Amino acid sequence: MAQAGNAAAFEYLYQLHSRRVYALCLRMVGNPADAEDLMQEAFLQLYRKIGTFRGESAFSTWLHRMTVNVVLMRLRKKSLPTDSLEETLEPDAENSGPKRDVGAPDLRLSGAVDRVNLERSIEKLPPGYRTVFVLHDVQGYEHNEIAGIMGCSVGNSKSQLHKARTRLRELLQEEVREQAREERKAAKTQTGSLD
Repeated sequence: MAQAGNAAAFEYLYQLHSRRVYALCLRMVGNPADAEDLMQEAFLQLYRKIGTFRGESAFSTWLHRMTVNVVLMRLRKKSLPTDSLEETLEPDAENSGPKRDVGAPDLRLSGAVDRVNLERSIEKLPPGYRTVFVLHDVQGYEHNEIAGIMGCSVGNSKSQLHKARTRLRELLQEEVREQAREERKAAKTQTGSLD
């Protein structure tokens, strides 16, 4: 019915799929405002192209492929800033984050810190790696579905995922080393002020 231009049917599709489309966009660009814009753009594209859906794949797979294409086109056109989110997160984390005593880690926060490190590291992945990683490891798609969504081979999907995981491990190790340096620096500052 949405294919025939029924507004209520299209609204139903929006309600049914908007959260997942937004989550996909957010994972790919890392910025809530850009993700919101991209979600809206994806649904505008859906409205324009719903008549071309032939039912050869699941509707959700078709919609997610269209969403990935919308995001990738925007990334190619505008080259969305990837560092801006980090620049806004780091000062906030330093200024408004919970204060810790040196040597007394708050174990309740360690999972949150790990999640922040993981999110930052995912954002640093090149767009192709990030897309395949998000689709497979976060969204749960199989390689054959990813190949259909991205218009690539299954082998390419597997290769991109392997490279993404390898790079992600490197980025996470860099984050851990950077945190250790910061903690040593803070400890030196703390002991220097006590002398």
